[in-house]
Amino acid sequence: MKKVTGIGGVFFKCKDPKAMNEWYQKNLGIDAGQYGASFEWYEDAEGTKKGLTQWATFPDTSKYFDPSDKGFMINYRVENLEVLVGELKAGGVTILDAIETYDYGKFVHILDAEGNKIQLWEPID
Repeated sequence: MKKVTGIGGVFFKCKDPKAMNEWYQKNLGIDAGQYGASFEWYEDAEGTKKGLTQWATFPDTSKYFDPSDKGFMINYRVENLEVLVGELKAGGVTILDAIETYDYGKFVHILDAEGNKIQLWEPID
């Protein structure tokens, strides 16, 4: 089974998310709103199936990355999240929460071998 299809997002903690967003906008042209910046791209050669990669800053006091003590979290795009979670559980991977479904996709959080929190996302096309 194909597991990861791409990077869905990069999230990191910083002391002042507003100032950091302003720095990235001024110096690198990343226009981050309340939920960060979205980068659209196409998954196919025909240019018909859009993909999305999210970039966002979080306050350094955020508990969203817990239980990891790292200041970053990567979101991986995946296919068939339910099957993948079953395979991960069978392989002894720590699953942190239940799969949640929103109008833009399904999400779950896991820990890698060094305790880094990872977000898995199955987009809804």
